[in-house]
Amino acid sequence: MKNTLKYVLLLFSLFNIATSFGQTKSTEILLWPGTPPDGPGPTGAEHISDKGSYTNINQPRLIVHKPSHTNGVAMLVISGGGYAHIEVGSESGPAANWLQEQGITAFELVYRLPAEGWANVNVPFEDAQRAMRLIRSKAEEYGLDPHKIGIMGFSAGGHLAGMTETEYNKQWYAPIDRVDQHSARPDFVALLYPVITMLPPYNHTHSEKEIVGTGASAAQQKAYSVELHVSGKTPPTFLAQAMDDPISNVENSRLMYAALQQHHIVSEIHLFPTGGHGWGMGKPGSPVQEWPQLFKAWAKANGFWN
Repeated sequence: MKNTLKYVLLLFSLFNIATSFGQTKSTEILLWPGTPPDGPGPTGAEHISDKGSYTNINQPRLIVHKPSHTNGVAMLVISGGGYAHIEVGSESGPAANWLQEQGITAFELVYRLPAEGWANVNVPFEDAQRAMRLIRSKAEEYGLDPHKIGIMGFSAGGHLAGMTETEYNKQWYAPIDRVDQHSARPDFVALLYPVITMLPPYNHTHSEKEIVGTGASAAQQKAYSVELHVSGKTPPTFLAQAMDDPISNVENSRLMYAALQQHHIVSEIHLFPTGGHGWGMGKPGSPVQEWPQLFKAWAKANGFWN
């Protein structure tokens, strides 16, 4: 009897270990079959710093964080880095882990960077649009509701998420397969300390330097200013930013929120008195630490979070 009990306890322990491992295990999915469009891109190995900053990216992909028990909701998570690097370690990684703990299937986007040998600056927008379509194409495989697929972006990743939510019908690349028959429109959006506008006087971010360059024309600046592309079909959007942000002026969030309200889009904004920039999930004890629960409450109230 004692041996039987020990055996049962051992099996139970192994089950718990396997379940715990399944909660944190991640897999990767390449965005494109074969070579990505607008190559050749960078040569040599991809570089990941000790802090989890990615550069020299020639294989854009999704890092999948699948929960043990999915609630059917998915989120594409995009780190910032001024379109010069991708801060996976401090932004999309922790956010994806948190979402996974909530039962949400999180897909971190490792996207191409404009200055790394690609034919044009639009490669990040190609990757984000393709990622949304790819996730939706795999809804059945991952047990997802295809009408509850959101996007979350930090800093420059917020700009990329914003362009994806407002320009989801734009043909950033020529369709290549059945995946591209799916909609790229996110169902809901979270923008955290985002870069939104590229118009003066807020046109001094590294994101603008990488996308339109210095001395860009007004037409170029407008083409990549998210707030100017908001329409009545833009998805519901949550915004959060610190008022003392030294990188992306808080007016970025205010401009986006004003555009959303003008078009009667369901939206919510939270401006924290302090916090600076690049806070990811938020430093413990700081005002910005509140944003995940505020976002969760907003998403639940609007039917996007089960």
